[in-house]
Amino acid sequence: MARPVSGRRRPTIADVAAAAGVSRTTVSHALNGIGKVDPRTRARVREAAAELGYRPNLRAQRLRHGRAQTLALASSMPVAVAGGPSRLGFYMEVAAAAAERALTRGYALVLVPPVESGPGVESVDIDGAIVVEPEEDDPVVRLLRERGLPYTTLGRQLGGDDSAAVDLHGGAVAELLLEHLRERGARRPALITGAGTRHSYVDARTAYLRVAAEQGFEPVAPAAPEGGGEQAGYEACARLLREHPEVDAVCALVDAFAVGAARAAADAGRPVPEGLLLATRYDGLRAKTHRPALTSVDLGLGEAAGSAVDLLLNRLEGRGDPVAEAPLPRLVPRASTLRG
Repeated sequence: MARPVSGRRRPTIADVAAAAGVSRTTVSHALNGIGKVDPRTRARVREAAAELGYRPNLRAQRLRHGRAQTLALASSMPVAVAGGPSRLGFYMEVAAAAAERALTRGYALVLVPPVESGPGVESVDIDGAIVVEPEEDDPVVRLLRERGLPYTTLGRQLGGDDSAAVDLHGGAVAELLLEHLRERGARRPALITGAGTRHSYVDARTAYLRVAAEQGFEPVAPAAPEGGGEQAGYEACARLLREHPEVDAVCALVDAFAVGAARAAADAGRPVPEGLLLATRYDGLRAKTHRPALTSVDLGLGEAAGSAVDLLLNRLEGRGDPVAEAPLPRLVPRASTLRG
């Protein structure tokens, strides 16, 4: 058993090395998850460090390795879409999984406020970033490029480097939802997406237009401003129901829009699901707690976020792994599409 360091002196890497009976280099490799260290030796070193209360000197690590051992999770999505009143939406689910994966590889993860909220990736000391669902000319990506920092994206970026992206299967998700709506009796579904060039929106519109052509119905696909949140979804759905009363189902890609759409349908005398079928993309807290609960899709975000971290760290370590993909989307049927 390692003996505590006497007095108030902070334990050093030399103390850990002596306690574990190894070199200081082995301690560094074992604690930082690098090099070839026998698993039993690594465990012995970590046990000695814990018993001594050793904490690495982060400033010295930065000077020695040229790294902050810190990654950022960033997004240009407005809080009204990515978080919502509960602050437990899409972005936070990604953050939890990404932080867990980063920590297992010896890195911290910091959450960077959306661009709309003030200082972001330009103001933190990081080695690289994971950008959540960037737009074509994304301000976060632009800032990272200006700093010369590597990044990966969760969700492909139009015109971006797909070798550094985790594909979230935007087209397949839309097809899955539209197929389900048809199975539930919908013949004239509408699509509501966010305004912008996020790949998920573009892929969904492409899939929707193809399905409309194949099945012979008139496409109705308004785009709502992301920053408007639930109210933007309400206004988009209220307008399309007035102008296209034949619409019998709505696929609202953003869950905040779906909640607003349900309210608009009720105000129009067409409550969900009796008067209008409704489905959304993300199987998050909004979908689960809304009444009626919203049919949605399990995107496998935990695994996808972990893959994005791995891609970024592989880049930092000089390994060019191929593009990763999220698990295939899985439909989660709920009351909003189940009549009778």
